Amino acid sequence: MAQLTPRHAPFLLAFFTSLLMSLLMSAVITLLNLGLVDDFFRRWMTAWLTAWVIAFPAILLVLPVARRIVARLTGAQLG
Repeated sequence: MAQLTPRHAPFLLAFFTSLLMSLLMSAVITLLNLGLVDDFFRRWMTAWLTAWVIAFPAILLVLPVARRIVARLTGAQLG
């Protein structure tokens, strides 16, 4: 398998962070709202896909801002 270059790292970080966080949060919220209903998995996947479509572009916009805030608070250079 070909390895991606380091310039792809910020995009991949946003991709996987948004995917995993939206998956986790949609599961928790779906479970809290519906309980373990018969079609839980289908409803969760519908909620997750909707959340991820929003989360991925949102994190691409928010991550640079968050990095600047952390850099100002800590003096650390992030990405």
